[in-house]
Amino acid sequence: MKIINGKNAILGRLASYIAKEALKGEEIVLLNCNQIVITGNKKDIKEKFEAKRQRVGSGQKGPKISRVPYLIVKRTIRGMIPNHRKGRGKQALKRIKCYSKTPKEFEESKKIIGGKEKKTKFLKINELKK
Repeated sequence: MKIINGKNAILGRLASYIAKEALKGEEIVLLNCNQIVITGNKKDIKEKFEAKRQRVGSGQKGPKISRVPYLIVKRTIRGMIPNHRKGRGKQALKRIKCYSKTPKEFEESKKIIGGKEKKTKFLKINELKK
């Protein structure tokens, strides 16, 4: 089992790493999902996210897009797993657990550090839910 601390990690890079490890058969636990960073222009990121949510809310049928940080991360990882609805992809997705904070059972365990220092242009996932 790999326990990864997502603090200051870049969302896309972290998601691709986790997807690959889960497809290999590794159990993954991702902590501090609300502190993962999305790089780029803050205004553009927020506008695209809200536009995606508005399409669903305007009477059209479609997927529900959550504002909860760990669900945003889980959805990003899911997008990087091929055939996530059947077979190997479905099993890989079941091996991934995401948490917004650190549960008591993982506080004392050894963690892999996912991120480094802060970048100049970034948006934390926690800011999307506002």
